[in-house]
Amino acid sequence: MKSVTSILTMLVLVSTLALPVLAADKDETLTGTVSDAMCGAKHSGDAATCTRSCVKKGSAYALVVGDKVYTLKGGEKDLDKMAGQKATVTGTVDGDKVTVKSVKAAA
Repeated sequence: MKSVTSILTMLVLVSTLALPVLAADKDETLTGTVSDAMCGAKHSGDAATCTRSCVKKGSAYALVVGDKVYTLKGGEKDLDKMAGQKATVTGTVDGDKVTVKSVKAAA
């Protein structure tokens, strides 16, 4: 009887630990304006020019969705083309950070 209880306990523990890992790998799609992490939604002048300038100075690309600013990792070439514009970004979301898998113009 102890071995059955031990096995069941082990299965519950393993499944409890595995669920967050499985959920973390799920891709999400967000639509917002491509910006940079330093300026967010507030730029000095033209949004595209400001975004590119801040990124060249070391800021990360970001996606502004409503009041939330997501810092983007990856997809820099596509993000540069979309600077200051509405885009749909698909990737793995972890809090306010997104590992980018794809970027396309928002419909």
